[in-house]
Amino acid sequence: MTGLIWIVLLPLIGFVLNGLGRNSLSKPIISLIGCGTILASFLLSCNVFGAVYTARQGGEDAAFSQTIFHWISAGNLHISLSFLVDPLSAIMLLIITGIGFLIHLYSTGYMKHDAGFGKFFAYLNLFIFFMLLLVLGSNYVVMFIGWEGVGLCSYLLIGFWYQRVDYASAAKKAFVMNRIGDLGFLLAIFLLFYTFGSLEFNDILPKAAGFPVGDSSLFLISLLLFIAATGKSAQIPLFTWLPDAMAGPTPVSALIHAATMVTAGIYLIARSNILFTLSPATMEIIAIVGLLTALLAAFIAVTQNDIKKVLAYSTVSQLGYMFLGLGVGAFTGAFFHVITHAFFKALLFLGAGSVIHAMSNEQDMRSMGGLKKKLPITFVTMLIGTIAIAGIPPLAGFFSKDEILAHAFAHNKILWVGGFVGALFTAFYMFRMLFLTFYGKFRGTYDQERHLHESPVVMTLPLIILAILSFGGGFLNIPEALGGHTGLSNFLQPVFAASTSKNTSGHLSHTTEYILMGLSALAALVMAGYAYTKYIKKAALPAADHEDRSVLERLSYHKFYIDEFYDRVVTKPLNGLSSLFYAVDRKLIDGFVNYIGNGASQAGTLLRLLQQGNVGYYIFYMVIGIIAVLAYGLFII
Repeated sequence: MTGLIWIVLLPLIGFVLNGLGRNSLSKPIISLIGCGTILASFLLSCNVFGAVYTARQGGEDAAFSQTIFHWISAGNLHISLSFLVDPLSAIMLLIITGIGFLIHLYSTGYMKHDAGFGKFFAYLNLFIFFMLLLVLGSNYVVMFIGWEGVGLCSYLLIGFWYQRVDYASAAKKAFVMNRIGDLGFLLAIFLLFYTFGSLEFNDILPKAAGFPVGDSSLFLISLLLFIAATGKSAQIPLFTWLPDAMAGPTPVSALIHAATMVTAGIYLIARSNILFTLSPATMEIIAIVGLLTALLAAFIAVTQNDIKKVLAYSTVSQLGYMFLGLGVGAFTGAFFHVITHAFFKALLFLGAGSVIHAMSNEQDMRSMGGLKKKLPITFVTMLIGTIAIAGIPPLAGFFSKDEILAHAFAHNKILWVGGFVGALFTAFYMFRMLFLTFYGKFRGTYDQERHLHESPVVMTLPLIILAILSFGGGFLNIPEALGGHTGLSNFLQPVFAASTSKNTSGHLSHTTEYILMGLSALAALVMAGYAYTKYIKKAALPAADHEDRSVLERLSYHKFYIDEFYDRVVTKPLNGLSSLFYAVDRKLIDGFVNYIGNGASQAGTLLRLLQQGNVGYYIFYMVIGIIAVLAYGLFII
């Protein structure tokens, strides 16, 4: 398959053009370059997906590769810049470029009056370039380059408004916490080469399938890869950077949360699935960490008042569900949730941006209310997104989340109970956000109310498209229990075939699936009804910052004081150690070196006095020298 290089290069070209012309090109030209390159990349991706789909329909594995050039050759190490397209990466291409284009289009309206318009689009294009490199790489080194690249772009975009110190700090926090996970990835690469003698997926994964279950090498490799994924996909304990990433412009939040960065960890594990399947201990760790993350983030989201913070913790929670799915062997279910989550989370973030745009940059839901009449398109589309993420049928989130919960039930009933409780929280906090924002009386200022208006078409059109996808996206993989043919599972079958053959989890009867689906849907409706009763019928409002809260409310509102804990246990000790090293460097090491240098300088100053150009002094020195030689001869020799 040819042409893959252009899918990757087009966003890079957009970055170069907009980066160089950020101060000279007009905003329409910048928009055309920024959006046009991503749209062209999307169209090429559709062509590639069509070829993969046709091959799958013909019964082929549909895996195509293209080598751009041979990069490194040293002894047994051979690394090429090469691309691999199969059903997994083909879907990721559509998500990255398709939703990426909608976010770019939305940004032309949202960032219209920003002074850094050209720089912003250059960074967006670069972000897409690195994410495409990550998912198309045919080996772990190329994937790692893309992995590091999206980390760099997240730093640039989260800190885009770096003039504010807290925004710059949020960018640094994201960058540093991701470096912790990246170390795990780097160590895993070394172990992969040591174990398999190659870093190519097509070499490693077939060889790994022949290893015994529980092999110690695979356990260590899979554990390191999971550590990498916890950083990039914001799982315990490396999740606190993602809520703070809301410091960036809202389109950045949508891009990071829906189409690019946070899905990288899921993709890494899905791509390396056989390594994890043969490491049951790692799988259990993934499932437990994923569940705990889903529950913790959902509980925190219940009391947040910043509309973007609610969605941020929602993302952390939904990523937890994806890791839960991966941990119980539901690779297709987890990836299905990646797809549907990309639809409704991009919709919700862009919808929140539309609200913030109308509210003159206000993000506190306590200052909103009654917006559905002023922002009808934003309201309807966000309603669809809320229903989808809450898991209410027949919208997208119902099918993908319930597939994960069904596998969790078959694997371990306790995991299912935890996932079910998390789903209750999700429905509540999402409808709480919807009701506080769009219903009741307007609680903002008079000037804000005068400014209220629906967003322009370049912002509402992406909302409408994403709402349609959020509504119908679940039909991509309708379960057999509901008369479907599990189309996505069949499409991805070659990617997960080796893992499927070794998966020992039991299968559920259709009756059990009906009961689980019914319970999940009913619970979501009950929690939506509870939120309606509390925030519409009783017109309850979240407590002000200074008001007293119960212990549980205080824990949730202050995010369990995890940031404060990290600050006290990690940040302050490291800063203290750094100050100590700085003092040792300046006063001891530099002091010693400077002492020698100053001594040499002062000695030179004294010796310089011997060279005055006065003949009388030179004769005097010569006489002294002769006397010294004679004295040495008489008394010493």
